Order: sequence, then structure tokens, then C-alpha cells
Amino acid sequence: MDFDQIIERRQTHSLKWDMLQSLYGLSPDDGIPMWIADMEFKPPESVQRAVLEMAEHGVFGYYGDDRSYLVAIRNWLRRRHDWEIETDWIFTAHGLVNGTALCIDAFTEPGDGIVIFTPVYHAFSRVIRGLSRKIVECELVNRDGRYVMDFEAYDARMTGRESMAILCSPHNPGGRVWTGDELAELVRFCERHDLFLVSDEIHQDLVFDGNRHIPTAVAAPRSSDRLMTLTAATKTFNIAGCHTGNVIISDRDLHQRFGTRMMGHGISPGSFGPNMVEAAYNDGEPWLEELLTYLDGNRKLFDETINAIPGAASMPLEATYLAWVDFSGTGLGYTELVERIQKRAAVAPSHGHTFGSGGQQFMRFNFACQRSVLEEALDRLQLVFSDH
Repeated sequence: MDFDQIIERRQTHSLKWDMLQSLYGLSPDDGIPMWIADMEFKPPESVQRAVLEMAEHGVFGYYGDDRSYLVAIRNWLRRRHDWEIETDWIFTAHGLVNGTALCIDAFTEPGDGIVIFTPVYHAFSRVIRGLSRKIVECELVNRDGRYVMDFEAYDARMTGRESMAILCSPHNPGGRVWTGDELAELVRFCERHDLFLVSDEIHQDLVFDGNRHIPTAVAAPRSSDRLMTLTAATKTFNIAGCHTGNVIISDRDLHQRFGTRMMGHGISPGSFGPNMVEAAYNDGEPWLEELLTYLDGNRKLFDETINAIPGAASMPLEATYLAWVDFSGTGLGYTELVERIQKRAAVAPSHGHTFGSGGQQFMRFNFACQRSVLEEALDRLQLVFSDH
């Protein structure tokens, strides 16, 4: 795979590119989008073939007989993450934001508190508010440039009105790969406060050498009576537009409750997504290994360049392609940072405050792009901070 190949995405209904003007005030002709989490690369050839075969067949009816699709998911989780699941534990949702919302809807009530560990993926807050639940922020501790959880502080934060916690594992935006001990302690925290636990593991495959993702279900096998695990191929293989993700629930009672709620919403998968996922999981592993090597090179280049800017610090990533940069050491306020990064450099990152408490002086940069594009973005950023 040639990850250096530039692929024209403008005027293709790309959220990342074609919304730059309305969201950032930047023309797609000279702006560099480094915000939303999709990559600038084509997926594995097997995924391309699956889509072409469907197009050539020419009949696009309802999707059924999902056995081979479910087996592909089961085999991937066993092969890559040492997690043994049964195919009948798997539900297919329209992406993991949808899966998260369904979990909240199925297992909590309006007015309940939902615990999130901030700063964290901003869609969690969006769906919590949209479902009339209350956000309970438990802020992560930035210890020497690495996020850790402080359960003693979180215990004191609980009021008894909370009913669920949502974990991002690996963490977005900080890139932490949680250890087995950390995950087991989180489950004990949920047990103490009688919380359901949603473990969003969408970045599970995008882990750099020296780190290993452990599914929460593996780290705490007795957590099944409160655990829903969310997985997807979409981030791994850059197929987010197929809006296909999985909610995996092993407990029989929870499984039935969730299935009833899905039925009530009339949710069933489309046909393109499951076929793309099956092709990716069955034949995409060599592509993924090449991708991880390329992303690691981008990660090192990004960190080296950004950390040379006085007062800027890129949090060392253990996973994901989303760099989390602390600009607090520059002494510049939020407005000045936006002026330099967004308006003068014409680079569009995700703004840190949208990730909740602890993110105010940060910006998140997606470096899953061609090396030449990344170099251009970094040159621009160096230039706008050169007087500082």
C-alpha cells in the first residue's frame, strides 16, 4: 500500500474536507483538516473488492444471513486481542456513537448521571445530553504527560444518582492504553457504585509497539453482569462512512434488554457495511501492519516538530493517530491559539475544550495523512509560532 499517494477528497461529500469552510472558515483549497478522526488512506484491497462485487451484482436488497460476518468479528478478536466471544453476543449498530446511545437508552433513565473520564471523546457528552441524562465528569490526572485515573477522587464525586460509566479504551484524545490493573480497578469502582459500564474500544487495533490493548472483558472477566463492549473495524481500516459497529454483551439478561430496545428502534444493518467489515477482518491484517508502521513514522515526526515549539507539549501516544497537544506552556490564551493555528496557519485541529474538563489548553491533531501533507502542516505551525 502506498500511503504517500495523495487522494483527492474535496467535493466528495467528505465531512472532513467539504465542511472546512462552514466549520473553520477555511477554504478546502488551502486549509489542512486535522480534526475529525478519519484517515487520508484507501482501505485494504479486499474492502475495495467487496464493494465492487456488490456494485457489479447490481441488486441492493436487505442484508441477511450474517453468519460469516459474525465469525469474522469473532476470529479477529481472538486473533488480535486474545478475547474469546460467541457470535450470538454481537449486535450490529450504526456506528459506535449510535451504539453508545443505545446502551444509555437501554440501561439508564432520564435524569440519571452518566460518568465520563475527561478529557474524552466529545460525542459521549453529546448523546448523554441528547438523551436527557446528566454528565458527571471525572477528570483524568495528567501525571508527567500521561493520563491516569484517580479512583479515590472519583469515589468522592459519586452521589448515588449515577447509573453508568463510559470508558474510552484506548483513550481518545490522550492515546493511553489502559493496563489490566487499571481496567480491573475501574470495574471495582463500577461495582462499588452499581454502575453499568460501556467500554468503547474502537481504537483497539491502532496501538504502537511496546503497548498492548486488553479488552475490559478480558481484564475483568467477572464484569459481564454490567459490561457492554463496543468494537468496530471502521477506525482500523478507514471505513467510518459505512457506519457499522458492534455492541458485544455476554450476559443473557442484559443481552435481552438491549435486543428489545434495538427492536423498538427498528435498527438493523445495511448491506455495504457488514460486507466491508467482513472483508477487512478476513484479509486486511497485512495492510494494518503496514499502516501502523507508517503512522508511527508520522507520530515521531509530529512529536519532534511540535515539542520544538517553546511551551508546546505533545502527549506521548501509546495508541490512535490523534495527537493531543498541550499549549498551556506557551502562555497564550485560547483566542490567540485559534488565531495562530487556525487562521494564520490554516490548519484545522479539534479544539480541546470540546473534550470536557482538562482539555481547555489543548488541541487535537489527526496525523493520519500523507507524510508530505503532515510536513506542510508542521511547517506552517512552526512558522506561526516562530516569534514566540
